[in-house]
Amino acid sequence: MSAVGGLAWRALHALLRALLCLQRALLAAPRAWLRRRAAASCALLGPAARALAFPGAARGVRRPGRRRPGVRARGRADGRALQKLPLHVGLVVTEEEPSYADMASLVVWCMAVGISYVSVYDHNGIFKRNNSRLMDEILKQEQELLGLDCSKYTVEFANQDKADQVLNCQSTLKVLSPEDGKADIVKAAQNFCQLVAQQQRTYTDLDVNVLDNLLSSTSGFPDPDLVLKFGPVDSTLGFLPWHIRLTEIISLPSHQNISYEDFFSALHRYAACEQRWGK
Repeated sequence: MSAVGGLAWRALHALLRALLCLQRALLAAPRAWLRRRAAASCALLGPAARALAFPGAARGVRRPGRRRPGVRARGRADGRALQKLPLHVGLVVTEEEPSYADMASLVVWCMAVGISYVSVYDHNGIFKRNNSRLMDEILKQEQELLGLDCSKYTVEFANQDKADQVLNCQSTLKVLSPEDGKADIVKAAQNFCQLVAQQQRTYTDLDVNVLDNLLSSTSGFPDPDLVLKFGPVDSTLGFLPWHIRLTEIISLPSHQNISYEDFFSALHRYAACEQRWGK
């Protein structure tokens, strides 16, 4: 009986092992089936998804906004659609690496919507030192985006006695640097003191209008209605401190690869804001 019992025990043990193996196989089957179905779906749908993908999406590259078509047609209509349009816009870059192409696009977009005065500023004075490069890029963008046959703006550089003028200009540009801010105020104060010393003025003559006339950096320019500040720095870094006391300032993350939609959205925010002029 002991031999028969041992054989029965071994048979029962083998049967249990077989049942356990069968259970593992049944549990693993759904996962393997799902993996095979997923692989088959990827094989079938992958080419279709790539064919339907937007250009540049596979590379993860953002298409620069300045290349988008339709700016020429949209500009004037967008400008007329706004409740109010700034007369003078300051474009202030606080980033360390300014982009000539993107800044040129911003200037041309200002022209397209009908803004009369544009100031370009960076705290390192890079644009001002390389104003000819910026001008070339603006002319290129003007031809590309607006299709104009000739320049519709004048380019003036601060602290120059004379500047090239274009008659019947649509927009006027000034390229500024930190020396056109606080340093210009100091120079204006010195000039006023000299006039007082020469008895051509008295100290009681000093007011806002007199100081405005003594400042050279914005001669012929109204105060900025709107400043678009680009970059992470929460400061205008010396941009015309006297002139922006009533200016609306809108911050944007970066001027690099900025789109026309981002630019126009900022103008729309300005048009919708309520300015109380200190009241």
